Amino acid sequence: MRARILTPSDAEAVKRLLRADPVSSIFVASRVESGVLQPHTPGTLWGWPEGDFRALLHIGRNMVPVAADQLAISAFVEAVGRRRLSQAILGPADMALQLWAGLARRWGRNYSVTREIRPRQPLMAISTAPRWPADTRVRPITFREFDSYLAASLAMFREEVGSGTMDQQTEDSFRRYCHSLVANGRAFGIVEDGHVVFKADIGAAGNLVAQMQGVWLHPSHRGQGISAGAVAAVTEYVLADYRTACLYVNDFNVRAIRCYERVGFSQTGEFSTVLF
Repeated sequence: MRARILTPSDAEAVKRLLRADPVSSIFVASRVESGVLQPHTPGTLWGWPEGDFRALLHIGRNMVPVAADQLAISAFVEAVGRRRLSQAILGPADMALQLWAGLARRWGRNYSVTREIRPRQPLMAISTAPRWPADTRVRPITFREFDSYLAASLAMFREEVGSGTMDQQTEDSFRRYCHSLVANGRAFGIVEDGHVVFKADIGAAGNLVAQMQGVWLHPSHRGQGISAGAVAAVTEYVLADYRTACLYVNDFNVRAIRCYERVGFSQTGEFSTVLF
């Protein structure tokens, strides 16, 4: 049985499938809300099998499987093909790693050669008020401090991805993305003397769930007990509009995991990320 590209006529069936696990499928849900099923929109959404589909694969900058068993993954490997368009594979650990292994076996170096594999990333969520007092200095970022927010975002990106430089096209795309976060009220931070010293964003959102991302504290402010209160404040902003806030974090970042646990986040699953 083959996979097929889904269209607007599949929207209700797609949303029903995503609602089965709204936290782990948050990225794909956000892409559906952004119009990925429409023609001439960046990315595609595949369903397997062709008829009454029960598994999904988003293909764009990120390749993300949903509810995919081994049969679905085998079909998606064929659908993806030899040419790699994505910069990362991410999602529930078993699906993401099986998909990557299948692509590497079938298509070779385009997928087998990776920059980094992060096999264990706890997926954490909270649906109740934070247990830690919120830092009242946290507020939505405005365009008055956009340059400082962009610099903080770039610093976070380099720390997270381990990449020291960007080419001009990538940097321009990143700037546009940061601009959209501020424009849509999805960027939050602590600003001191015009400088962003803490930041966090709402990335993917859909099915009453929002994913927090890009959490960063300036190195000069680390170790001072600021993080938990700042994360709690962003969590309050998120829960004012969504039923659940979630995030995923590298398992080696023990300090961050302990911070999220203090705020009230608990692990609900495990993600993996393969970076090309």
